[in-house]
Amino acid sequence: MAGARAAIRYAKAVLSLASDQNTADTVNDDMKLITETIANSKDLNDTLKSPVVSSAIKKSVLVEVFKNSSKTTLSLINTLTTNKRIDILGDVALKYNELFDQSRGIELATVTTAIALTDDLKKQVLAKAKALTGKDVEVENIIDESILGGFILRVGDIQYNASIANQLGKLKREFTLN
Repeated sequence: MAGARAAIRYAKAVLSLASDQNTADTVNDDMKLITETIANSKDLNDTLKSPVVSSAIKKSVLVEVFKNSSKTTLSLINTLTTNKRIDILGDVALKYNELFDQSRGIELATVTTAIALTDDLKKQVLAKAKALTGKDVEVENIIDESILGGFILRVGDIQYNASIANQLGKLKREFTLN
């Protein structure tokens, strides 16, 4: 919990600094890359979380991996290393992306489907989500074959479940009650 609060504080500070320097878009791209890289690299994630690996080594690895990042991003890595909080870099990057999107009035919609969304369906989901929220929406597609078909749309705290598994569950409950 304390790590999450710290991540939010660092993310807010970096967003404020980047906004003042008119580099918020560039830093947002860096943060997306950091989030993706840490999530997709077990070795990097393990290195950041390891108490055995020294802060200097963690910093040198991150500076090498993200050497094309902006000055603000590299400054964040330096600050987290100095404060012995480099293990929350992925959380800070994720929170930065969320705060950046909020500041731009963009909402993230998560669509869970049994198969990948086609471009046409993605456009329809974007239109529906925008109509529900009144905001610009980015769609993230999660594939979960257990829903059998249909979709589950989540935008903020709104959820619309139109999955086949949900409909079958409703039928099952109706038959067991009668």
